[in-house]
Amino acid sequence: MRFLFFVNTPAHAHLYKYAVERLDRRGHDVHILARDYGCTLDLLEWHDLPYSVYGRCDTTKGSLFRQLPRHYASLLPATLRYDPDLIFGMGGYAAPAGLVSRTPVVLILDSEPTTLDHALSKPLADAVLTPAAFRKDLGPKHYVFDGFKESAYLHPDVHEPYPAIRSELGVSAQEPFAILRFNAFGSHHDVGAGGFSPAQRRRLVSRLAEEVTVFVSDEGGQMDLDGLPAKRFDVHPAALHHALAEADLLVADTQTIATEAALLGTPAIRSNSFVGDDDMGNFLELERQGLLRNLDSFEAVLSTATELLNDESTATEWARRRDEFVADMVNLTDVIVAVATKHDSIETVPGLRSRSAARPTRHTAQQPPTARERTPSGED
Repeated sequence: MRFLFFVNTPAHAHLYKYAVERLDRRGHDVHILARDYGCTLDLLEWHDLPYSVYGRCDTTKGSLFRQLPRHYASLLPATLRYDPDLIFGMGGYAAPAGLVSRTPVVLILDSEPTTLDHALSKPLADAVLTPAAFRKDLGPKHYVFDGFKESAYLHPDVHEPYPAIRSELGVSAQEPFAILRFNAFGSHHDVGAGGFSPAQRRRLVSRLAEEVTVFVSDEGGQMDLDGLPAKRFDVHPAALHHALAEADLLVADTQTIATEAALLGTPAIRSNSFVGDDDMGNFLELERQGLLRNLDSFEAVLSTATELLNDESTATEWARRRDEFVADMVNLTDVIVAVATKHDSIETVPGLRSRSAARPTRHTAQQPPTARERTPSGED
């Protein structure tokens, strides 16, 4: 069979990388249509995945909208030339490509407030897969799994430790360190969003540096670290999760990395303008499980970070909660491969169940209040 995957962000590269490798080893034809955004192409190159580029996008807010016509003018003919049997993606690109090429489409989504994108792409999809914590019903073709999209690459069956990461970071075996991840807030799903101000970023670095070694990962690349007691996180982006697994703390105003830290058992604080009662189900679920702190106050971020770093039980307790949580989590790569190879009988795929028939589990969040019209997507 011929499978086409749309990879628009680094998060998508991680989501599909192991499934692409496994399908290729089984003798299927597999191809990725990728967007040159952030470190997406670096990740695809690192994992030696077959791809071609349909367009590019900067981290500025207007870049995507300026480039969008060119994206479609490139990806639609490319899809027709490849002539796939099945398309995987997140919505806005995969669904139109499926319509034009008359190809079945499977979407993997995790952002329930994305009203417009869901309305446009859902009718064109043959199946929509979401975490069980996803609080929105997308209709009869909606299937859920226990876990998150990050379960495709951070499930214990696929994620392997990499002890050499400390040497690459330049920290000793017992040296505590924290990772600070700052978003550029330049994607379409970040419209109306906000995180730490420049002054708050500098204050956060200075305060945490009193406790541990601090690494800064700045998506926008604009933060000046001169005069600050911090190191720039400059290892290859493919090593990020290994560094995250070794860290004593993550503080982020971005999305995906907060879930990644939680699934690795790393104490994590997330703070941005999306935090609140109508937040995404995965972040609320992880907080209920004691694996993530969602905070909307910068002062609360400072005090909570200090508290976690100074509590000797933090690492052990977080690891215990993480082990308990992932015990019931599916290996999403297994699910993707099974869907690919028998997509005409998706009801029989282990690890999936119909959203309408799904029984509540400890991974299933309650129904949400009315969501704001914006997209706190995990696609960063």
